[in-house]
Amino acid sequence: MKNYKINIVLAFLVITFMLTGCTKEANPGPDPTDARSAFLGRWTVNETWTKLTYEVNITADPGSNDGVFISNFANTGSSGIPAGATIAGTSIVLDANQVIGDGLIINGSGNLSGAKINWNYTLDDGADIIHAIATYTKQ
Repeated sequence: MKNYKINIVLAFLVITFMLTGCTKEANPGPDPTDARSAFLGRWTVNETWTKLTYEVNITADPGSNDGVFISNFANTGSSGIPAGATIAGTSIVLDANQVIGDGLIINGSGNLSGAKINWNYTLDDGADIIHAIATYTKQ
């Protein structure tokens, strides 16, 4: 009977040690937030050179960790080729010398502040270079 009690106590201790040895490692914390997430979604655009208000949609580039696509950039139409850009912190930079719309070459960048992106960019139609300033406001 004495051996039986010792065996039960030993079994209990072994099980206790096994269970404590199987605890999960401490969680290092949540995965870092995708810097693009603040930029994604629908935006209302107020542009100085056209004095127009229109909408754009910013989506993540699935082939990149920091790239986005901007449909209807410079009011070129949402069915056309979207503008490509790269996110770095609160900055968004257009891919250099890309062609969108009816042959517009675009260059420039913006900065996110709260729910707004303040843009400075150029549009080159082959005859004129237009310097544009725009403010995107998150919808």
